Amino acid sequence: MATTDEDGDGPDDEFSPVVALDELEEAGRELASIDGTPLAIFHHEGEIRAVNNRCPHMGFPLVEGTVDDGILTCHWHHARFELSCGDTFDPWADDVQTYPVAVRDGTVYVNPKPTRELPPAEHWSDRLETGLEENLRLVTAKSAIGLIDAGVDYQEPMATTLAFGTQYRDSGWGPGLTILGCMANLIDDIDPDDRKRALYTGVRHVADDCAGEPPSFDQPAFDTTEVTFDRLQSWFRDCIEVRDADGAERCLRTAVAAGYSNAEVAELVVAGATDHPYLTTGHVLDFANKAFESLEHTGWDHADTTLASLVEPLVTASRSDEQSSWRQPVDLISLLEDAYGGSVTETSGLEELAAAGDDRSWSPPADLQETLLGDDPEAIVDALADAIRQGATPADLAAEVAHAAATRVAQFGTANEFNDWNTVHHTFSYANAVYGFARRTDAIELYRGVFDGALSVYLDRFLNTPPAPIPPVGENDTGREPDAVLDDLLETFDAEGEVDRAGRLVAEFFDCGGDAVDLKRTLGHGLLREDAGFHTLQNVEAAFRQAELADSSSAPMLADSGEGGESSEDGDGSDEFVPGREQRRRVPLIATARYMAAHFPTRREAEQTFTIAARLNRGETIHEA
Repeated sequence: MATTDEDGDGPDDEFSPVVALDELEEAGRELASIDGTPLAIFHHEGEIRAVNNRCPHMGFPLVEGTVDDGILTCHWHHARFELSCGDTFDPWADDVQTYPVAVRDGTVYVNPKPTRELPPAEHWSDRLETGLEENLRLVTAKSAIGLIDAGVDYQEPMATTLAFGTQYRDSGWGPGLTILGCMANLIDDIDPDDRKRALYTGVRHVADDCAGEPPSFDQPAFDTTEVTFDRLQSWFRDCIEVRDADGAERCLRTAVAAGYSNAEVAELVVAGATDHPYLTTGHVLDFANKAFESLEHTGWDHADTTLASLVEPLVTASRSDEQSSWRQPVDLISLLEDAYGGSVTETSGLEELAAAGDDRSWSPPADLQETLLGDDPEAIVDALADAIRQGATPADLAAEVAHAAATRVAQFGTANEFNDWNTVHHTFSYANAVYGFARRTDAIELYRGVFDGALSVYLDRFLNTPPAPIPPVGENDTGREPDAVLDDLLETFDAEGEVDRAGRLVAEFFDCGGDAVDLKRTLGHGLLREDAGFHTLQNVEAAFRQAELADSSSAPMLADSGEGGESSEDGDGSDEFVPGREQRRRVPLIATARYMAAHFPTRREAEQTFTIAARLNRGETIHEA
């Protein structure tokens, strides 16, 4: 709130002379400056008022505004302020700072450094809530920048936004909250200035998603917490099956209230999300994964409402077993039913396979990727079943399917229709979600996610006809400085159609000795300066995650399968350079660079708003730029 001191209270040395009283009374207003603080001094209705001359909305000089009936109106966007306290009539404008005044010996004095009623962190937290409620992009941008500049950890505004997005969207978890989760996952991989852009991106998309939507009215948990986990899971799945949102929500909230672990609740959600294959082109499982990942940032205390928001997407999902593409010309659903134990909701067949693999150690055969990327769905299902029988865990196989899905994006043929980028992307984001869940629970139902993802990779095979070549490791060393290659990569996003060049530049960057950390920062900046859409934001985050997992010493050893080298002999995940494993690290980043190049450049409206907000927060004069 604004601060005023009409009587001039405060030590004399805090006040500075600004204008003769008779001059102010004659002119009605005067412009002054004290130690760089621009002041608009008004004489109105027998009172003297002093405000910051910069309109808090866009910085226009308020001394050029109109004062009438105690209201100061800026002429640029017509923001209105109560003159005595500076409070705005218009939530999109913010309050204007006011200053204590005093009259001594015919001279007007002003204190340019009044005590603020709220510290910056509290002020920007309040403004963030207003920006979310009113869907005000400039306000959310200024708030994101102001909060981080005030030293507030990104997790706090993220938690505020997460709570808002789950409460004020009756249709439940959607693209906005998914983007918020993606941006939180990118925080550590991008430059500090881009972290403000990432927070702003997540916040504004949540605000957009909630604008005009009815709020969500919670269904409570059951009064008892004595229900066994198996029974709760059975109830939850039954409710999802018959599309009973209220019942499913009560079951899920009860699981959280009963204190079941993150892994157990994840198992419950995965079971409901895989009882039918590839729900809503993969979005449902991806939404669920992002909800759990968001809780990793904000804390499990938010689990109740956050996870309840997944119910509506679950019960309204389109089911691939009801779609012709999964039934004709090859009945993929029958293949899955045979593997699962008789129906798509079964797991008995998978349990038998897993039991056979108990106490066995599995490593991927050299031809597994060729099989996953091939045109024989029965061979794909058989290969996965045999892998489980040999001891492959859900995480082992999820890694393999995620790499195959990334390869589909990396080899997407640009002769296809533009919208088909989304088709290969959906499979990739789904496979990334399966892998994400496999790292928090070993639920048997995750194998269904693996099979479903693998058959979606199969269905996407025509989009790699002919496949775009993936540059082999070691054949792109031009001797250039890696930074120069990154500059060229950013330039490709300034022109349309530079898809293949973007992929080649990523390969060149690595072959010239570039570090993946620098590449991610460049890709992150290229992403956040654009008006990137939902799928592009998803794609980059998934690519970063998959590249990180492939690079992790704890990740399963990956077979070469003709990708440019041999697997290490011991398979211990060591840091020894192995061309085949190096290609695994690169493919997701090559894939996302191509995807970005296909979707850029954009109008960059969000970046313009962000830049204006940053300049306003720094006190710059926007209208004179």
